[in-house]
Amino acid sequence: MSQKNRLQSGGRIDRSKPLTFTYNGKQLEGFAGDTLASALLANGVDLVGRSFKYSRPRGIVAAGAEEPNAIMQLGATEATQVPNVRATQQELFSGLVAGSTNGWPNVEMDLMGLVGKIGGKMMPPGFYYKTFMYPQSMWETYEKVIRQAAGLGRSPKEYDPDIYDKMNQHCDVMVVGAGPAGLMAALTAARGGARVIIADEQNEFGGSLLSSKETVDGKAAAAWVASVTKELEANENVLVLPRSTVNGYHDHNFLTIHQRMTEHLADRAPNGQVRARYHRVRAKWVVLATGAHERPLVFANNDVPGVMLAGAVSTYINRYGVVPGNELVLMTTNDNAYRTALDWHDAGRKVQAIVDTRKNPTGPLVEAARERGITVMAGSAVIDVQGSKRVSGVSVASISEDGSKVTGSVKKLSADTVASSGGWSPVVHLSCHTGSRPQWNDEIIGFVPGATVQKQLTAGAINGNFTTSGALEQGKQAGADALEKLGLKAADVAVPATVEIKESKPMALFHIPHTKPTSQAPKQFVDYQNDVTASGIELACREGFESIEHVKRYTAMGFGTDQGKLGNINGMAIAAKFLNQSIPETGTTIFRPNYTPITFGAIAGRDCKELFDPERYTAMHKWHLEHGAKFEDVGQWKRPWYFPKAGESMQEALNRECLATRESVGILDASTLGKIDIQGKDAREFLGRVYSNAWAKLPVGKCRYGLMLKEDGMVFDDGVTSCLGENHFLMTTTSGGAATVLTWLELYHQTEWPELEVYFTSVTDHWSTMTISGPNSRKLLEELTDADVSKEGFPYMDWKPMTVAGVPARVFRISFTGELSFEINVQANYGLHVWEKLFEHGAKYDLTPYGTETMHILRAEKGFIIAGQDTDGSVHPYDLGMGWAVSMNKPFSFIGKRGMKREDCVRSDRKQLVGLKTIDPNIVLPEGAQGVFDPTAPIPMPMVGHVTSSYWSANLGRSIAMGFVKGGLDKMGEKVYYPLVDGRIVEAEICSPIFLDPKGERQNV
Repeated sequence: MSQKNRLQSGGRIDRSKPLTFTYNGKQLEGFAGDTLASALLANGVDLVGRSFKYSRPRGIVAAGAEEPNAIMQLGATEATQVPNVRATQQELFSGLVAGSTNGWPNVEMDLMGLVGKIGGKMMPPGFYYKTFMYPQSMWETYEKVIRQAAGLGRSPKEYDPDIYDKMNQHCDVMVVGAGPAGLMAALTAARGGARVIIADEQNEFGGSLLSSKETVDGKAAAAWVASVTKELEANENVLVLPRSTVNGYHDHNFLTIHQRMTEHLADRAPNGQVRARYHRVRAKWVVLATGAHERPLVFANNDVPGVMLAGAVSTYINRYGVVPGNELVLMTTNDNAYRTALDWHDAGRKVQAIVDTRKNPTGPLVEAARERGITVMAGSAVIDVQGSKRVSGVSVASISEDGSKVTGSVKKLSADTVASSGGWSPVVHLSCHTGSRPQWNDEIIGFVPGATVQKQLTAGAINGNFTTSGALEQGKQAGADALEKLGLKAADVAVPATVEIKESKPMALFHIPHTKPTSQAPKQFVDYQNDVTASGIELACREGFESIEHVKRYTAMGFGTDQGKLGNINGMAIAAKFLNQSIPETGTTIFRPNYTPITFGAIAGRDCKELFDPERYTAMHKWHLEHGAKFEDVGQWKRPWYFPKAGESMQEALNRECLATRESVGILDASTLGKIDIQGKDAREFLGRVYSNAWAKLPVGKCRYGLMLKEDGMVFDDGVTSCLGENHFLMTTTSGGAATVLTWLELYHQTEWPELEVYFTSVTDHWSTMTISGPNSRKLLEELTDADVSKEGFPYMDWKPMTVAGVPARVFRISFTGELSFEINVQANYGLHVWEKLFEHGAKYDLTPYGTETMHILRAEKGFIIAGQDTDGSVHPYDLGMGWAVSMNKPFSFIGKRGMKREDCVRSDRKQLVGLKTIDPNIVLPEGAQGVFDPTAPIPMPMVGHVTSSYWSANLGRSIAMGFVKGGLDKMGEKVYYPLVDGRIVEAEICSPIFLDPKGERQNV
């Protein structure tokens, strides 16, 4: 297999690793390190697709994300089909199967191409709108024909066999782009101790340096890139993400990244590996180092295969060892593109001419071209291209100094490749995603990022600094600025030395004139993919579409996978010229996510382990691990479930923990309880509206239990709220419900009662909470504080600020066990210290740690509910026997008040929470078991309720349970039966849910 355009040496490919692949049914060969595009060019493939509207032959134009034409259908099987993949971004692998996305019967002989020859008249801008105006009877026919002709790739008809995942990430600095500016920014931030994520869409870091002949610090640019990348990879605070496109930048520095994990390895991901990953990043500061795209020039027949960007030609030569032709004509408005002619010449191919639109180009690069004997045609332009499926020649003519008209005779040159460069456009797409409008810069002839409210920095070519030295300098400065804003130390980073070649001023030229008026000249394409031409833009303006956003939508400029990367500025310039106004006056369209197409698989991928759903630990977590705790997940928290000793079963450990707490003193890590700080002059009023009971008269220093209801009157959370000051409260919630409750409070404040002055702050993580319970808990606390914690000095449901173990604390006399209890809250960093001091002094009382399961048993002995376990969204306070927690006389109706009055809520046969004592005290009812009144009733038996909480109580020496029974509060002493799956029927007596100390004497001592 011949790769006729492949150089014998050079590039970053590995010629020792040949790879075979299939394109449009033909087997071809490339090398490891190739992209699909570079391999196609190496094999002399000119035609890669047909244009969207006119079905004109199209070839590869670019080398990166800006490629508009080489949009491929990949997949060896139906299940692995992937549409619209850029050949320039798809790495080559052995066995890759690719094909053109359109063309019937094939891309070489496309019958729709006949439309292209007359399409200018048949399908002008607004074609769809105009076609469907009349007659109405033809609409259905129009639609069928248009749908048949339209579209690019096709979706697979079978299920995707691959897996995808997504992750949440957090960092101090997110660097977008790993060219010279991005690498310097990441290096500087990382050396300063910041947590850094750096992402780049290419398979290798380095950006433009990967295809450059420059030196950095006296060595090849790629060597410097490798050393910096190695250092970043070795830094544990840096996450390096190659093959990762930052496709969206949203408010509050939230970014989304599409990482291609295994798409470069095979048609399907290797077993056990994911194909792609979606990172959702929250960054404190973002550095945009996204670089710039070269801008093509607009001239007649500029879409013929073989017409390419100048920079792309250099990339294929220097990075991939591919010269995509034999005879080159280069047209440029700037010095930079001369490098392409030099690269072509040095690769042993012929440069027919450099056509420079400027009258008198000078400078080192111009002279280097002349020294090589390359003809430089100054003050001229390529005004037309000959050829159908490949360039065969060009027409060159002199143009006026301002580039507005042809001034000389036309000269023909033979060529099979045309490279053009109209300058560079900063990649401002991401900066626009948050609503920032780019600003025109005359000096660089391009748009740069505008003002933003984001914590955003920019560096390098995105700012219009197109030199390597400038990019390195700005990258270092961005990294240093980020460190300063983060309050971190400055980093010791030296800017590496480079050798810069001076370039003269470029010419602001976008649209090359023709000997005929634009409307009569051969098609001059602005947007290659959507067949938007210069004449089409002028027509749109003539028809009244003067806003650039309207021009975009009327002509489809910047639609599709291209998103205006190549054509937008040229299109704006053409519209501006026709409207006789400047580019800044015309403005630019605003880019939106996604920057490039991404797979739905990654967006909807599986939730990925700890980085998607973080594990949250209390300050005492290390102690729990050291003392053998078994854990359970409560929300995102890891909570101790129980603390088994050697040889103990779970039930034995629970029995021991329960008895120790009732007989002496037990300790619970309750740090995970949700805590919401509520302040504002209307805080009391707000609490009265969201809780079912009254709050207007709660004194400072007092605590109160409350129920929170949904609009339908059903309980969804509960907790104790304490009055810290006249307008200051601390609300506690269930551990798993904290975020939901905070969202609920914010929702009602912002949408229903915005006039109330009240503020909410989650402080769950700010406090470590340890609850000591049992008859000896007061004695233990007295050893660690000078405060009065006597019954008279510190009554039940009070709170006090005091010092505990030398640490300022808030201590609450709240009990969830029914025992004498003290809930000690200290700043989280001191939690472990106070915890250990409690054990140091508590040894004499046999202080026993207990977990959530013992907590559940102890509270069930007292008949205390757990929201979410003893409630399920279908019960109101009266169902729970908690009408005492409802105040119907408050001046402002609380949430759920009307809901509880609904007809369904006042039925006498509603399920109500009761206690359950099994007749056989040794039988523990399964939670969820369904109850019946008549165990002999035929199946299906009428169910009357279910068990919500059920345990063995070591303190009572029997099983206890709570559950719902229809009309249960009026059926005390009656029997209910529970048929089990094993065939047994367990008989139970309906009783009060308070099994221990019904008068509350133990907690009030």
